[in-house]
Amino acid sequence: MKRLLSTALVLALSGCALMEPGPTPVAALDEAKLGLTAQATAWPETQWWQRYGDSQLNTLMDEALANSPSMTAAQARLAKANAAVGTARAPLLPRVDADYSLTREHLSSDYIYPAPLGGSVVSDNRLALDFSYELDFWGKNRSRLQAAVSQQSAAQADAQAARNMLASATVRAYLNLQNAFAQRDVIKRVLTQREDVLSLTRGRYSAGLDTQVEVKQAESSLAAGRVELTQNETTLAQLRNQVAALVGAGPQRGQSLVAVSLTAPGGGVPDSVPLDLLGHRPDVVAARWRAEAARHQIDSARAEFYPNVNLAAFVGFQALGTGNLLGAASRTAGIGPAVTLPIFHGGELNANLAGRRADADLAVSDYNQTVLDAVHQVADALDGLRLLEQEKTQQHQAREAIEAAYELAVNRYKAGMGNYLTVLIAQTGVLTQARLDTDLRIRAYQLDANLANALGGGYAPAPATQPAPATNSTH
Repeated sequence: MKRLLSTALVLALSGCALMEPGPTPVAALDEAKLGLTAQATAWPETQWWQRYGDSQLNTLMDEALANSPSMTAAQARLAKANAAVGTARAPLLPRVDADYSLTREHLSSDYIYPAPLGGSVVSDNRLALDFSYELDFWGKNRSRLQAAVSQQSAAQADAQAARNMLASATVRAYLNLQNAFAQRDVIKRVLTQREDVLSLTRGRYSAGLDTQVEVKQAESSLAAGRVELTQNETTLAQLRNQVAALVGAGPQRGQSLVAVSLTAPGGGVPDSVPLDLLGHRPDVVAARWRAEAARHQIDSARAEFYPNVNLAAFVGFQALGTGNLLGAASRTAGIGPAVTLPIFHGGELNANLAGRRADADLAVSDYNQTVLDAVHQVADALDGLRLLEQEKTQQHQAREAIEAAYELAVNRYKAGMGNYLTVLIAQTGVLTQARLDTDLRIRAYQLDANLANALGGGYAPAPATQPAPATNSTH
């Protein structure tokens, strides 16, 4: 038996299908190409939004993470990946089946069956335990298991990435809502100013100092402000609905949201993009694991070119007639190898290998693009935060100047030394600068939230070293 098995393996190895060489694989980006630096970085906490000191936002985030369909979908994908690992592990273990078969058969009298069996109808019964085990000499099944484990790790990182995406979207929508509240207050203050100017213009018209032209201009300016207020209310309603949808609730949830005063965000800002970013970004980690899974799929496809060796065995009973099935004479058993040698499959094996190599190139390319996007996001957030203080100073100066100009224009208009056109221009400038000032205050939180999300949103890398995408061994 050993000699027969050895001979079969030698013949198999000498006649296995021809494996075509592949092209040069796609190379993965490294820190040298990206200019990443090794530096100590204050990574965000898992619940980084709590540093804003807003209990209303904290409650919304708890609801979103608990109720959002995107989170349940991520958990379902993770459960599917866990099941795939179990499926891939099964071929590495022996298989045992209990089998019973009953066949009613008319035996030919002109065949090998002697009388009285020949020409009679008998019952062929078989009751046995069947054993089978694939001897994974070439690592085909082990590679498939490793690929499934890598996909499982990718799904785990994907779940965190989905959490970060939901958290970022919810915080961003909430900040937009708070900005809309602040914009409403600005418009209301400007409307009060315009009402005062309209009253002044009507008084000057009654005194013969102005004409109907100035009065109508003042009335038009006030009406335009009221239109802006209505538009703002529409924006508020839509943002309320958006926040409610993100937390997995109906529109009524958004109606309970109120304007709040946020605590100024604090925390350290990295000087440059840190090297450890690649381990703290769940989307990058997921892409890396997918590249690793694709490499293992190549190994599995390559193993298809080699012989498949299975060991089969059975033990049980077999008899003609049900009454004799469990008798001592009906006992049967057997064991033996089965070797399958691929010789010609019409190019199927090479095509499958080429497809796996293409999948690996695609996975590494996706990894590279994910890394570039991550570095880009962090760089944008850092640049925005670095210039924020300078922008705040300039905006403060601009607002003080336009408010002083407006006050001067109104006083000159009251004294009869100016005209309404100057007042109108100053009014428009006050509204513009007040809106910009409000936008800038909210932007500080938006940039802080963008940086927290860009730095991984509190994702902690696995203790073990993450595998890098294979670039030289895949092809």
